[in-house]
Amino acid sequence: MALFIVVGAIATFQILSSEVADTDSIEDQPLDSLALEADPQTYLYGINVTGLNIVEGTVNKNQTLASILSPFNVPYQIIDEIAKKSREVFDVRWIAANKKFTILTPSDSSQAQFFIYEPNPAEYVVFNLDSLEIYKAEKPAEFRTKEIGGIIDRSLYVDMDEKDVSIQIINKFADLFGWSVDFQALQKGDVYKVVYQEKVVDGQVVGVSGIQLAYFEHKGKPYHAIPFEQNGELNFFDQDGNSLKKAFLRDPLEYTRISSRYNLKRFHPVQKRYKPHLGTDYAARTGTEIRTVGDGTVVEARYTSANGNYVKIKHNGTYTTQYLHMSKIGKGIKPGVRVQQGQVIGYVGSTGLATGPHLCFRFWKNGKQEDWLKEEIPPSEPISEANRMAFESKKMESLSLLAAIKISNSENLAVKNSISAPTKSE
Repeated sequence: MALFIVVGAIATFQILSSEVADTDSIEDQPLDSLALEADPQTYLYGINVTGLNIVEGTVNKNQTLASILSPFNVPYQIIDEIAKKSREVFDVRWIAANKKFTILTPSDSSQAQFFIYEPNPAEYVVFNLDSLEIYKAEKPAEFRTKEIGGIIDRSLYVDMDEKDVSIQIINKFADLFGWSVDFQALQKGDVYKVVYQEKVVDGQVVGVSGIQLAYFEHKGKPYHAIPFEQNGELNFFDQDGNSLKKAFLRDPLEYTRISSRYNLKRFHPVQKRYKPHLGTDYAARTGTEIRTVGDGTVVEARYTSANGNYVKIKHNGTYTTQYLHMSKIGKGIKPGVRVQQGQVIGYVGSTGLATGPHLCFRFWKNGKQEDWLKEEIPPSEPISEANRMAFESKKMESLSLLAAIKISNSENLAVKNSISAPTKSE
């Protein structure tokens, strides 16, 4: 009876769905119609499948581990043990619709020997139904370098997205040049170039690595991001060897829109009176991650009727920042906790005196609230004299690579390429 209850519980796992190849479930199809005889000494998912039948399928709506394996004569006791044991590797309750699975059976038996589930295109989980061993592994991947160049026609996000640049790279690009370029005031004709890597599995892009090299031209002025390792840390520097890294990120949200600026005479939309707005508002959807702009210690993390859910962080003896109207405060964020630059501290909302979802970001310098967008934050250490020669060599290499990147979206504009390959005299 206890076993029946456990199996019943497994069968009630809710799974979102799509249908198997021809809209028929595995249970409705003859085993022989799906089984493929493996070639001698063939390996699949790192398993020698010689002499095994291979059955491939896709998780259907409301299917569970039990409903998938039962047609393959796997005893309920083994299904129960696998379900319990899998939680440390991959909890089978998270098996989801549209995900691929593979079942391996001996050629002389219809009882499954292996169940392999793919939670995403890059990984798979192997369930050995004989030994009850469960492990997760990654598929073989290749990395390919992408070189993208373009001209701004509408916005950084829209124009890069049209070239299939991932949102992660767009955000990193905006962070990289955030203190040099006002991305809220881009001009038609501004130029961007970026080099990064894509991770490809089975011909599908499953991820990207960080930016390797970048360039932006704003209002005719060039800005470079040249990678160089100094003091054991890889950072980006401009063409003169000044670091692009600063004590603070430019924005507490990844690439977004400023909806209201610091204004001493703003008409308050809720209180219906003129009242100084001592912060910078960033428009974003509810639930968008809010990150601390710099390292520091949380001094307040609570709710008030005006601020809603908010967090206040002291960075050092000079600077303090505050993040208002959160839908919720981040897990573990409380007074006394140390946070690092870029760490998620909460999520965008509209709590307190707010007419809609946004982040109100406030900034103190020496105890006085200042206009964050006008603040000059000192950069990190520039290229040292000891590293100057090595940096110049890296710079020459980088400029040559940037010069070779073509700009393709320039139908109505003269092709701009102010980055020329450097000569030895440079």
